[in-house]
Amino acid sequence: MPNRFLFLLTALLVIAGVARADDYRLRALMMIQNDFQAKGQAGLDRLETDSLQHVCNKYSDKPPEALLRLVEADQLATVKYPADGRLMGDWREGEKIAQSGRGFTWTDKPGLPVGGNCYNCHEISPKELSFGTLGPSLRNFGRNRGNTPEMRQYVFSKIFNAKSFNACSAMPRFGYIGALNEEQIRHLVALLLDPDSPVNQ
Repeated sequence: MPNRFLFLLTALLVIAGVARADDYRLRALMMIQNDFQAKGQAGLDRLETDSLQHVCNKYSDKPPEALLRLVEADQLATVKYPADGRLMGDWREGEKIAQSGRGFTWTDKPGLPVGGNCYNCHEISPKELSFGTLGPSLRNFGRNRGNTPEMRQYVFSKIFNAKSFNACSAMPRFGYIGALNEEQIRHLVALLLDPDSPVNQ
């Protein structure tokens, strides 16, 4: 009997702890919603989370392996490849996109092309002195990995929806959310893989 009581007490404490954690999340979300004001194209819809984000939040970015594989496969299915099969554009245009952080703020006109802001998180070209370190270095990306059709498809997919390969990655789903269009993603693929790109020098 004492063991049963101890078990029930432990179960109640665990449930209370989970409820408390969920309560903190709910209260934090309410505070953000109260403080965030819609302005221009920056609407309140930006506070909404989809099923993927719910999974990452629930498991603190470390979901169980089986669930992780399921979610990543689901995200990979969202990638839309170019109808003509061309996955590489012009690396010079890709460099401009990588340098630009413009777009999607309340002061930007909706519908205009936005930048990738790639240097904010990655080291890319050795000529660039200022870059972030949140993401891995991409220097010599094409030289190290090759420029095969499979690698082009991987890079296009990764830029279109990074969650296809790392469900809880901090990298945005550029193509999925419409931040970058098909042509812009092609240019970024070229920036990373074209042998003539400064990335691979």
